[in-house]
Amino acid sequence: MNDNIGLKRVSLILPSCLLIACLIVLFPNIRAMLASDYLITFKNHFLGILLEAIPFVLLGALLSSFIHLIMPEDFLGQKMPKNPLAGIVIACVLGTVFPVCECGMIPLIRRLVQKGMPVYIAAVFLLSGPIVNPVVFSATAMAFQGHPEMVYARLGIALVTSSAVGLILYFTVGKNPLRHTVASTAGHEHASVKLFGGGHSFRAKSSAFFQHATDDFMDAGKYLIAGCLITAVLQTFVAHNTLAAFGNGPISSYAFMMGLGFILSLCSTSDAFVASTFMNTFSHGSLLSFLVLGPMLDFKNMLMLLSAFKTKFVLGLMLIVPPIVFTFSVLTDRFFIP
Repeated sequence: MNDNIGLKRVSLILPSCLLIACLIVLFPNIRAMLASDYLITFKNHFLGILLEAIPFVLLGALLSSFIHLIMPEDFLGQKMPKNPLAGIVIACVLGTVFPVCECGMIPLIRRLVQKGMPVYIAAVFLLSGPIVNPVVFSATAMAFQGHPEMVYARLGIALVTSSAVGLILYFTVGKNPLRHTVASTAGHEHASVKLFGGGHSFRAKSSAFFQHATDDFMDAGKYLIAGCLITAVLQTFVAHNTLAAFGNGPISSYAFMMGLGFILSLCSTSDAFVASTFMNTFSHGSLLSFLVLGPMLDFKNMLMLLSAFKTKFVLGLMLIVPPIVFTFSVLTDRFFIP
């Protein structure tokens, strides 16, 4: 196992060193360039997104490791209800309990699927959890003070959308979409260690716990960093005022706000404060599409999803989720928001 850890570190350090060396050779005045306004803005965006996401990724990795060490394999597969509607209700309830944003959801969901949770239930939890949990609900209420209809509309659209996606996946996904199944990781040195019982020492248990958490954190973290870099570039060099010119129409405003949510890759605990600044510019429905699609699918999370799930499954989500969010956002704006 030490050899594997060494290889992982080398695989991360060597490309970084090579990139730094290339930048120094190609841009000898790189220090002066780093002082430019654009790069200062880029650094602020990158660090803001990264520092906002890392605590939740870490929390997700710790929960994932804890679940891995207390649950036997296929435990959730035996305990989860066979009725899809009951399973979807359970997933929605779980989403209201776990205070984890979309970044921390991915390592947690991957572990739950490995433990036997049906994919459609995991997808409902993955999509609804970052929006309906109490932390995000409170943040949305603070951002939209005086507009409680936006708070409850966001909650309702998230639950309905994730439930609809869950039902579609129940009828369409038959195989495990994970890139790495339990069988592929069975050779891990800590595979047989359990937190409770098993006759292992406290040192062995704590070592197994932090080793699994570190593996999950590193797997998700490298894609998180890549997503943050690309998102920061988009936020820095793409003029929002120029893009806003395409968002004046009744349909294009939805497309613009959903695209903005995908590009900005904001944490679900803070995106409501950004959306509230557009209250006098865009319709309530287009703002809701931003508030719902962003936490479900954004650029940063797309890369993290690709690290855990097969490409076909991720592409399927990207084709299914936006039309459903658009449909329910339009209907909510038309019939339920005064």
